[in-house]
Amino acid sequence: MSGSERGSASASASARASNCTSTGLTVWRHPRPEGAKGLCVGARCDLPVERRRAKRLARRIQAHARRHHLPHEVWTSPLQRCADVGRWLKRWGWRHRIDAALAEIDFGAWDGRSWTDIPKNEIDAWVADFARYAPEGGESLTALLQRASIWSRGALVVSHGGWMLARRWAQEHPDRPPQADQWPRPPDYSERWEL
Repeated sequence: MSGSERGSASASASARASNCTSTGLTVWRHPRPEGAKGLCVGARCDLPVERRRAKRLARRIQAHARRHHLPHEVWTSPLQRCADVGRWLKRWGWRHRIDAALAEIDFGAWDGRSWTDIPKNEIDAWVADFARYAPEGGESLTALLQRASIWSRGALVVSHGGWMLARRWAQEHPDRPPQADQWPRPPDYSERWEL
């Protein structure tokens, strides 16, 4: 292979890697956690994930990185439903980085409670001021939008549905805070988004 052919092959590999995402960030939502049904699950609710589900997602990330010639480095939220996926990859020789900025929205006093146990007047206040309302001790959606929109430390990420929605909203509507009736449904568990 001549020098120009090697250069062309290298450029082609680089183009494939860069074309896998528009901004170079591929994010997977964590696998389905155990015990989440009916609960308000945010940054303070550290639910486990079944071991096989974490391993299965780690294998998908490994295959994606191989296919797109990406570095063997994954960034995750510190919550075990994300970090357990990174721990599998670390066992297979990857670098696993943890960053609290990738955590789910902090629902404060609501976190871990049944949605039916949260007072209706508090839910109504949240819906009325969806972007700025923060449950007692928690963070507002505006804070999550800011945190998700500025994150830029790696190319492969395992995070949360709320974080992924916030990042996408900030990209698509940078000057418009969301209203409750505009907020989309979260990605499926283990779903991949190019952000």
